[in-house]
Amino acid sequence: MKFFSTEGALYKFITRFWDMVKLNFIWLVCSLPVITIGVSTISAYTVTLRMLDENEGYVVRDFFRAFRKNFKQGMAIGPITVLFAAVLYIDFTLAKQHMGFAVLGVFSAFMFVIALIYAYPLLARYENKLFQTIKNSMRIALRYFGRTLFLAVLLAVEVMVFRITYITFIIGLLIGPACMMLTVSGFAMLFFREIEKEGGVMQRNDVGEEPGDDTESKVSGKSRSAQSASRES
Repeated sequence: MKFFSTEGALYKFITRFWDMVKLNFIWLVCSLPVITIGVSTISAYTVTLRMLDENEGYVVRDFFRAFRKNFKQGMAIGPITVLFAAVLYIDFTLAKQHMGFAVLGVFSAFMFVIALIYAYPLLARYENKLFQTIKNSMRIALRYFGRTLFLAVLLAVEVMVFRITYITFIIGLLIGPACMMLTVSGFAMLFFREIEKEGGVMQRNDVGEEPGDDTESKVSGKSRSAQSASRES
């Protein structure tokens, strides 16, 4: 009965589901002070990227290891995220009274997505300065605009699915945010690998440079995973 063995699909599904429950729980708890939401989110992305890279260890241990390592940058990007979210909320709230705010809200949402959708995965995977990371996120989002748009739609669908029934709502509470971060990580990892194959690992440099640009596309630095591997060896 291979289906019920430790190598079977059922066991792997249950294991992955439980990992997502644990990740979702510690992300929520560590985000409760609000000011630590940036650190918590980078840490969660560190775990989801390792899952996709088939380099995962223990969810809780990896999360808190990344929490300590990324505390400084996480505390910086957290308020930026909260500020963006507050602007979006105000714009769409005022849009009920004036159509002009609806247009502003759409523009704000667009800027929010391209600036931050890949920023957290970038901070989780690469060493770089914060604003360079945000710039890189914007470059990746615009370079892969069609697939980024599809990702945004997919995330919206996930939110709607978690709100269909009471049962799906409970499931959403258990794994919703972690599931969405895993979805973003899947797209981000695909783009990162494509760019890495071109010779740029996005460390202290721009990404997505077209051939012939003045900026050097190759960099000598390593990704966080490469650095960890070298230390472990």
